[in-house]
Amino acid sequence: MIANEVKKFVDNYNLSGTFIVAFSGGYDSMCLLDVLNKLNYDVVAVHLNHNWRGEESFNEEQNCKNFAQSKGIKYYTEILPDNVEKTETAARIERYKFFEKCAKKFNSNVIFTAHNFDDNAETVLYRIIKGTGTIGLQGISEHRDIFYRPLLNVKRKEIEAYCKKNQLMPNVDSSNFNVNYKRNFIRHKILPLLNEINPKAIDAINSLSQIAKEENEIINHYIGNNILELSEIEQKRAIYKILSENNIDYDKKKIENIQKFINENKKSKAGKKYSLTKDSWIFVSNKKFQIIKKEEKISDEVQIKNCGNFHFDNYDFTIQEFKGKSFVFPNDNEFKAFIEIDKIDFTIRYRKNGDKILPLGASGSQKLKKYLNEKKIPQHEKDKIVLLCQNNEVLWAAGIGLSDKIKVVNNPTHVITLIKR
Repeated sequence: MIANEVKKFVDNYNLSGTFIVAFSGGYDSMCLLDVLNKLNYDVVAVHLNHNWRGEESFNEEQNCKNFAQSKGIKYYTEILPDNVEKTETAARIERYKFFEKCAKKFNSNVIFTAHNFDDNAETVLYRIIKGTGTIGLQGISEHRDIFYRPLLNVKRKEIEAYCKKNQLMPNVDSSNFNVNYKRNFIRHKILPLLNEINPKAIDAINSLSQIAKEENEIINHYIGNNILELSEIEQKRAIYKILSENNIDYDKKKIENIQKFINENKKSKAGKKYSLTKDSWIFVSNKKFQIIKKEEKISDEVQIKNCGNFHFDNYDFTIQEFKGKSFVFPNDNEFKAFIEIDKIDFTIRYRKNGDKILPLGASGSQKLKKYLNEKKIPQHEKDKIVLLCQNNEVLWAAGIGLSDKIKVVNNPTHVITLIKR
């Protein structure tokens, strides 16, 4: 039974709290939402209207809303603006951005999508045709970050039978039959031909997918984590893995271009960026390699008028009176500092235009931007530095350095710390 499969999945991953369900209103997602609801989990159905098919899209949206309301399920929807590119890639990017936004909105760390057994086979075929490596043969991951797919072992015909038995009325997206879309072409044209060769072609493809997963686990066990120190072949393998885990389309040429970029810039002190998608980049320097993603800049500020513990974004900032008799100054890159002040009157925030700082031992203030450049802080990390400020004067750039204005001359009056939650 599908319900047993879903419950087993939830238990295996020890999932709890509010579950976000990506709800298109089609057979797969309606089945999943109905099952989760009957199992009495706390679910929120979220629907993104891609705004591609005019009235049909809005009718589907209304059907989703009606279904959720009839079951007493919380429901949330948004409509994509007209200026979003009408392509499969753009649609997928916008969907996942929407899901992640919903996770924050409903304070959830679990997003369920309803990909099924047949979807996985179609994905493997698509990747083979595109020229995938063995990582691509793994197909759709059961779990990635906050995304979970409990129906990956459930066949499409089982889902359709469930909907019929439970008298569900899913949306039937007309675009699913448009073979101009590559995945639809695979589903309606290629798989039927493969079934003529092997009636269990989908099972065979998924068996290949499972074998690839197992063999990749063995390979990953023997390959190191520092991509900058790997051999050429190991690097390619690591790049495949990174792109696959981040759900980024790739081919042989893209892998080679990324590898070339890494090796040309792995000695750079300041680091360089390579664009992967509209909202994600690879960053390489002589110290690190990482995937960076565009994030919404938080403009909130927290006022600090007294000692205590304060929450800012994903951090806890603490300021306390110093009552010790001895102390050791922390390094600049530590998230702790001893300071000497007359009164507490600060704000905690991220950087703004016009910020300045008087570095320790300096004779005059300088722009924060210049200060961070001199500290060799990569551009994408500058907006993530938590600052202790008075107006546009930065007194402490957490983990970077302290202003001369609050340095200890005689004895510390206070100690400040920043801890990421």
